[in-house]
Order: sequence, then structure tokens, then C-alpha cells
Amino acid sequence: MWSTSCPRAGLFEITNTGFLRRHARRLLRLARAESTSAAMPVLRRLLAAGVIRDETLTQLHENRAGIQLKHVLNMLAVELGHFGWDACKAVVDTQAPAVIDRYRFDAGAFGDYEKVWFASAAEGRAWQREHGGYIVEYGDQAVAILWRE
Repeated sequence: MWSTSCPRAGLFEITNTGFLRRHARRLLRLARAESTSAAMPVLRRLLAAGVIRDETLTQLHENRAGIQLKHVLNMLAVELGHFGWDACKAVVDTQAPAVIDRYRFDAGAFGDYEKVWFASAAEGRAWQREHGGYIVEYGDQAVAILWRE
């Protein structure tokens, strides 16, 4: 059976806020990138979070140089269920590191492990009860990180 604990739990030396700031800078570079395939996923997330208003995806792509770090930080906060970055940073460091595992997954923190994807978190949890694995919720989907202690 696979371990159900986080495979890299002891290696997260940076605070949740610090990690989110670093991740936001990475996403900002991607959003401003010349490559459309690199920029579009971040631009779609900015629009979906509602932190940039009154723009279509095409307009946002044309004006992507105007995207600021505050926009990306607010997007991450909204994705985490907060009203904005100020509300998020006040509480995110008091929460468990697992709260931001989906962003760690994006950054490649679990790249050395086998993974099994599921269409929903419920499917992932059901599979976990039988086989083990560390579940990371990723949007509407979930991924089981497979490792042995």
C-alpha cells in the first residue's frame, strides 16, 4: 500500500505566503511570455478568477504586459477561496501546508513520484482508501502521488 502522507512534508521550509509569492512571480512571467501556449493558461485563470474585468481573452492577451503581480496574487487568493490577497495572506500561514499542494504540484514538487489522475476528488479518495497514496486536489480533478515511506 502506498503512503498517505505528503512525500515532501519535511522539505517545505518556506511559509505558505512565501511560496505563493514565489509561485505568483513565476506565473506572472508566464502570463507575459511571448509564447501564446505559455501565457494562455494563466490568462484564462486570471479571467476566471475575476481579478481583471471588462476584458476578453483576446484583449487580455494583447495587453498582457500590463498584468501586475497584484493581479496574480489576487487570482491565487480567489482560487484558495478568499476575497483577495490581503484576506488570504492574513490566514494562509496559519493553515496546513497541504492547502497549497496544488500549486506545489504545478511547480514540480512532486515530479519524482508516480501519479494517478482522477476526474474528481471523491474518486481519488475512494481509490486512496483501497490503495493508499497522497491525494492532491487539482481544480475539479485529483491526483494521487504514489510513494513508500
